[in-house]
Amino acid sequence: MSGAGGPSHFARIVPIMPVSSPVPDPRGRFGPFGGRYIPETLVRALDQLAEQYAAANRDPSFRAELEELYRNYVGRPSPLYHARRLSRKVGGAQIYLKREDLNHTGSHKINNTLGQALLTMRMGKRRVIAETGAGQHGVATATACAHFGLECVVYMGEEDIRRQRPNVFSMRLLGAEVRPVGSGSRTLRDAINEAMRDWMSSVETTHYCLGSVMGPHPFPVMVRDFQSVIGREAREQCLDQLGRLPDLIVACVGGGSNAGGIFFPFIDDKQVALLGVEAGGRSTRPGDHAAPLNFGRPGILHGSYSYVMQDDDGQTCPVHSISAGLDYPGVGPEHSYWKEIGRASYATASDDEVLEAFDVLARTEGIIAALESSHAVAKAIDEAARRPADQIVLVNLSGRGDKDAAEIARLRGVEF
Repeated sequence: MSGAGGPSHFARIVPIMPVSSPVPDPRGRFGPFGGRYIPETLVRALDQLAEQYAAANRDPSFRAELEELYRNYVGRPSPLYHARRLSRKVGGAQIYLKREDLNHTGSHKINNTLGQALLTMRMGKRRVIAETGAGQHGVATATACAHFGLECVVYMGEEDIRRQRPNVFSMRLLGAEVRPVGSGSRTLRDAINEAMRDWMSSVETTHYCLGSVMGPHPFPVMVRDFQSVIGREAREQCLDQLGRLPDLIVACVGGGSNAGGIFFPFIDDKQVALLGVEAGGRSTRPGDHAAPLNFGRPGILHGSYSYVMQDDDGQTCPVHSISAGLDYPGVGPEHSYWKEIGRASYATASDDEVLEAFDVLARTEGIIAALESSHAVAKAIDEAARRPADQIVLVNLSGRGDKDAAEIARLRGVEF
């Protein structure tokens, strides 16, 4: 295994939008978190990826091509929307939504997959593999691969395939091969395991398009940087449209890519509170939730040192969430670091609270949000209710909820 920091010749990653914090260090460490815990077979591929990403960050043509794709293919900038009726119903602070659900493919995931697809071609590779839980990263990867003519294989747990059939159909329609994973809990964790195994045997020709701010260096910083377009836009929009920054930003956290993307450009704005919302599931009992930042402890999972749901022997615990995209026992290392230094706070929303928020947003604003995003909406409602009307709560609405309609209908015993 490659140790905590890995080889000393790691390429230094220069963030797309630098902040004053000295993290990550050249070894991909966010304080004690992050690094690389990987088989030796992956060291060369990760070194190449880090070097190519650092070079791309310095290349104006790479940035220009990505920005053109964001503008003309994704439809960026995504709007900053004042949820007036929801704010009136809550009766407290004003709630604004960063509308990532309006992006091409219906979520924030496309911001990252387009960047990684460009890097894949830069490395001379033609095959891309990915993992997916809710299917949004799978759809976004399949979309990017179709756009650039790359081969695409997506690993997805059988339970998530059942819960997210519309996205499975979309991936196949886009030309991707969806490989079911029947081991373990048959969810996101197991899909990542299988994708990692594939990559170990195919690194010379294959790029692993990891979907969140987790995994070994350079994935956490690279995915965060691609997703930071969300926060950079939101910051500019708040200043232009509102004349000020928000008082609170709320985003759901599974692996943590949408939260990392909107939080990062505000890290130096100490007056802006940051709240990540994990999956509270059915209860606080082990196996009933997916909230490692609230109930886990530091450990190693999927190549990185971060907060993990684990038992006394260090074995990863089963987890549960109503949302397939948050049904994961770990979290990105930078979120662990932000928790440790107190820059961000992390709460939970239960399945019942999430379903209620899903309904309320649909009926007050005519917006059907993803179950993942509805975790953030649930806590934003709670926070707004406790704040005065002149404060601003900004929610990263990370995805649309069409994919969840059939599962919600099943849970409620409604014919679909």
